[in-house]
Amino acid sequence: MTPEADVTPGTAVRGHRRTPPAGRNRLLRGRTVAGAALAAALTAGSIALVPSADAATNPFERGPAPTTASIEATRGSFAVSQTTVSSFSVSGFGGGDIYYPTSTSAGTFGAVAIAPGYTASRSSMAWLAPRIASQGFVVFNIDTLTRSDQPASRGRQLLAALDYLTQRSSVRTRIDTARLGVMGHSMGGGGTLEAADDRPALQAAIPLTPWNLTKNWSGVTVPTMIIGAENDTVASVTSHAQPFYTSLPASLNKAYLELNNASHFAPNSSNTTIAKYSIAWLKRFIDDDLRYDQFLCPAPRVSTTISEYRDTCPHS
Repeated sequence: MTPEADVTPGTAVRGHRRTPPAGRNRLLRGRTVAGAALAAALTAGSIALVPSADAATNPFERGPAPTTASIEATRGSFAVSQTTVSSFSVSGFGGGDIYYPTSTSAGTFGAVAIAPGYTASRSSMAWLAPRIASQGFVVFNIDTLTRSDQPASRGRQLLAALDYLTQRSSVRTRIDTARLGVMGHSMGGGGTLEAADDRPALQAAIPLTPWNLTKNWSGVTVPTMIIGAENDTVASVTSHAQPFYTSLPASLNKAYLELNNASHFAPNSSNTTIAKYSIAWLKRFIDDDLRYDQFLCPAPRVSTTISEYRDTCPHS
């Protein structure tokens, strides 16, 4: 186990140099409007009339103000329903299960597609999909066309799943098509990087113990959190997760979280650390929800569950 130590932006972690703070690469929606409102209020001398910063800059907030307990819980504040999509009714991927908030009173939601790893089915990620959905997302946990599909194919299938989800699925009217993300385990994690590289319009990517023969991802512009596992003998962090993170642009909103004393298959069973930081990343970058930045900046501490963490805080 790694002794717990304070880790703050701009400091080294286990001998690694932290990337300098990122420049702004994405503007939060509504920021200009909020600034204009504030300036007008100051001019008029009636600051009390200015709406809160959160309300002005984060129109996509969903759910109550987060706490550590709320994002570590196995279920969030939204009741979730599920529908299954048969592989025979779609093309470009192998079908899957859609989890979505039952109520539409909060408006539309961001959406996320999740891909399994080599030889695995969607059942390997079934613990995570409804957990994320209950925090206010539509989540598509997919099967791949074959269990031996390589990362590039899995990346294309993630994008095909998002296209189906937003254009043809029974829940398409619940989704904001401008707020989409991808996740995946192992070769599905490698596919997550492929999808992010192919579709810059995505808002977030989270590769989980990713595997890919391609090591350079300098063209990715999608905010990316890579989660590796310290004891991974299938996709070792020294040859996969860490080089992937290092190759991402220094100006990008990015993070690298290494699970302490964990194996390659850590993402295949309920894991509070994976869920907590995945939810925070998706909320921060798909929903532009600044309330979740508290869990990402300053950096989480090295602890019994996290052996290393790198980031580009403060986020742009």
